[in-house]
Amino acid sequence: MKTTCRKSRLLGILLGSALAMNVQAQEWKLVWSDEFDTDGKPNERVWSYEYGFARNNEAQWYQPDNAVCQDGLLIIEGRQERVKNPFYEQNSYDWRRNRKYARYTSSSIKTQGKKEFLYGRFEIRARIPVGPGAWPAFWTLGKDMEWPSCGEIDIMEFYRQDGKPVILANTAWGTDQRWSAHWDSKAIPFKKFLDDDPDWASKFHVWRMDWDEHYIRLYLDNELLNETDLSKVTNGELGGHKNPFHQPHYILLNLALGGNNGGYIDDETFPIRYEVDYVRVYQK
Repeated sequence: MKTTCRKSRLLGILLGSALAMNVQAQEWKLVWSDEFDTDGKPNERVWSYEYGFARNNEAQWYQPDNAVCQDGLLIIEGRQERVKNPFYEQNSYDWRRNRKYARYTSSSIKTQGKKEFLYGRFEIRARIPVGPGAWPAFWTLGKDMEWPSCGEIDIMEFYRQDGKPVILANTAWGTDQRWSAHWDSKAIPFKKFLDDDPDWASKFHVWRMDWDEHYIRLYLDNELLNETDLSKVTNGELGGHKNPFHQPHYILLNLALGGNNGGYIDDETFPIRYEVDYVRVYQK
């Protein structure tokens, strides 16, 4: 009799788990993905490029040549190569103009104006470079207003803080001061992941954002890294006191090098590769 009861309870648990998984599957519908299955350049109907020096005093020159789809992967490659800056001005105070040459190149691609989404589950499966100076990212920006009042969501970032590598999960929005953000940031020491799996860096991992009108939740391999309560988010006066996470966002994939956060670049590690298996967006 006890054996029969245990079997019944076990069957109930299994049926309940199966039902829960089925309900969850029904909640989310795939609305867009890029599986990067076609060799060549990223799909131009979806992706566009950033050019030149971009932000954060980074060392790389962004150009389309460093992004290619091959064997089912998007490969963004950081290279050590010299590129002349066509916008060079010797006495300029703008760091984008006072550098005559770039010593490194990379790519940054974005879906701005082509694929923009309000709420949903965003996923990326990727293998990231973790050497000195590498700064890979998977992130979003709001379609309206300038940064940071547009809102920024860093679903995945990797760089070094005080010389120690960390994985970050962040959100940011506007304040009363132009180009000054309020950050809700979590930095998890990379050592934590290596302690769990010494081969972590050689493997692909899944980063995910679940975003609705109430919360932004950021995950790595199903582990919750950060949660932003959107009832507590309001731009400053420059952003019209609006919540920038109640508007559509577009996606960016990039590999930065050095700069404010990337830190020291080890030339012995080049070329370095940020490899993306897929990007997917689900909505309820």
